[in-house]
Amino acid sequence: MKPFKNPSHNPELATRIRAFRDQFEAVSANIGHVIKGKDDVIRKVLTALTARGHVLLLDVPGTGKTMLARALAASVRCTFKRIQFTPDLLPMDITGSNVFNLRSKAFEFQQGPIFTHILLADELNRATPKTQSALLEVMAEGQVTVEGQTYPLEAPFQVLATMNPLDHDGTYVLPSAQLDRFTMQLSMGFPPAEAEMVMLDAHLGVRSPVEDLSAVIDRATFVQWQATVPLVFASDPIKRYVIDLINAIRADARALAPPSPRATLMLVRTAQAHALTQARDYLSPDDVQALAADVLAHRMIISGDGTARSFVDEMLRMVGVP
Repeated sequence: MKPFKNPSHNPELATRIRAFRDQFEAVSANIGHVIKGKDDVIRKVLTALTARGHVLLLDVPGTGKTMLARALAASVRCTFKRIQFTPDLLPMDITGSNVFNLRSKAFEFQQGPIFTHILLADELNRATPKTQSALLEVMAEGQVTVEGQTYPLEAPFQVLATMNPLDHDGTYVLPSAQLDRFTMQLSMGFPPAEAEMVMLDAHLGVRSPVEDLSAVIDRATFVQWQATVPLVFASDPIKRYVIDLINAIRADARALAPPSPRATLMLVRTAQAHALTQARDYLSPDDVQALAADVLAHRMIISGDGTARSFVDEMLRMVGVP
């Protein structure tokens, strides 16, 4: 028996995990009716959200990022709101503000679009840094503070943000503190030719296919998904493996901005969610390796000609596997 295998043999947990795996596959397939040829991206987004993480989608406009968020919200029967980030957007346009009620002669808090379950922050880097920072507390704490009053958000609260490449006009660089709040950075990319043909057939009809998408699970079930993640067993050898990987990156002179301790936590948590998708109640090295580049690369600055993703892959090959 490998040292990272869970010795508990909990039948109730095993049943719960099998149900999760079946539901996860059903939700993935449902979103796949709308988003063609991007099964891997769909699964990774769902995995990150299951781990209570937020996802940043970096791509050129028109690759289906908004449609993915809408299809996800429809599939899990959660409320969905979209904020179009522009240079004139103010923090109060996101969080809400106190408005004077002439009838009651008192100020009342009017909720902003942040009060939802699935939030699409569209073209996040088109807004000014001040407005971008309005998301920081909400993404980290799941609450909004306006004029000293704190308002908690109903679970689940997940952010899917889209970002244009920095060479596009009218974009601002996201600060490292905000990038670190995103569990994963993914790219939709262009679909394969056959998938794009199917996409044309689906979307050239009278109605958009996302309008006819039925919910597969409800909000309570999705919250239960998230509550199952901490039950996945992470042995000491696996935790040491993750720490060795992070420390190998930090010790390399090419890593000008190495991963934070938050990145270590996020990697283990998303690996636990990945183990659930494989119907396992314990972590293996494969779970860590499958998501390491997606979780770590966007948090790092690497010198030289290589990309952060290729650098993480190189570190994975160097670090010994338990």
